Amino acid sequence: MTSPLRTVRHSLVLARRSLAKTKRNPGPVVNGVISPALFLVLFLYLFGRPVAGSTGDYLQYLFPGILVMGAALSGLVSTGTNINLDLKNGVTDRFRSMPISRLAPLLGSVLADLVRYLLAVALLFALGVLLGFRAGGTAAAALAAAGLAVLFGFCLSWVTVLFGVLVKDASAVLAFSFITFLPLQLGTSLATPTGTLPGWLGAWAEVNPVTHVMDACRALLNGIPVDGAATTALLWCAALFAVFCPLAVRAYGRAE
Repeated sequence: MTSPLRTVRHSLVLARRSLAKTKRNPGPVVNGVISPALFLVLFLYLFGRPVAGSTGDYLQYLFPGILVMGAALSGLVSTGTNINLDLKNGVTDRFRSMPISRLAPLLGSVLADLVRYLLAVALLFALGVLLGFRAGGTAAAALAAAGLAVLFGFCLSWVTVLFGVLVKDASAVLAFSFITFLPLQLGTSLATPTGTLPGWLGAWAEVNPVTHVMDACRALLNGIPVDGAATTALLWCAALFAVFCPLAVRAYGRAE
């Protein structure tokens, strides 16, 4: 049985491999950064005045949600797709012949995505500041908001890892992930408070874990009381990781 320390070391080596692949094919990463940036600009100037009366006020509301989108949602599809391609191309068989944990290849891929999420957060903060966003809380609160968004992305990644292992074709992983995450992405408090949404959509947004993460980040970045939003968001992170990480590792061990 591989020790935890060796598992972490092997995972870091495989994360470096995944980052090297990204360097040769940066398209998914660029898309993962550009998409939320486009959403930020489009939503800001399309809905700023109708929703909040001014683009400046709306930016303070919108930016935390876009931050969660960039750190936790935009790059998720590539995670499962990359793992699926490794299974299909026989790379996984080589990993199985090595004295490494079954967790290491999966964790390595997710850790590489963590680097991409951090890059997306940094670029979105830079864009937000250029557009006029100003954090109303402390620097520590802003870092906590960024950390929460990245943590949620890490935990949610295990859902797409499971997709990548179970689904036989990379294009099917892409389609299934897109269909699954679109309601998670847009059925939230991203563009407007949940109370202003139609009844059925508002009910979904209230139970959507992404809404809780966005609300917690919004409170931290705007210097308002967090209340129970942060606790609920952290509980969702723990639940997603506790359920989908073991399922993904088990499915990966049985994959042909």
